[in-house]
Amino acid sequence: MSKFSDFVTEKKINPLRVLAASAKLEKLRPEDRAIRLARRNKGEKKEGEAPAGKPRSGRPVTQRAIDAAMQGKDLTGPQKTRLLRAVNRVLEQRKQEPIDLRALF
Repeated sequence: MSKFSDFVTEKKINPLRVLAASAKLEKLRPEDRAIRLARRNKGEKKEGEAPAGKPRSGRPVTQRAIDAAMQGKDLTGPQKTRLLRAVNRVLEQRKQEPIDLRALF
């Protein structure tokens, strides 16, 4: 197995909860769309202050990525980060300490 699958079974985390948490965390919101619009219109100078920051990706963790993580297959960096954020969200809901990337993968 893998570190991820061992951690999930040890903490008794349902992979479906990870999917749901990721979908909620990564969903695009109006402020994210405003940031993207400001980046697109960067050349045009307007009086309003452009929102700063980095928008959410809009791409949640998929079942396929969770299956690959459970089997110990290779994942891309963004996939690992999304899985980490979703797992930490589930742990936060259970009032447990968040973990870091090296402990999970």
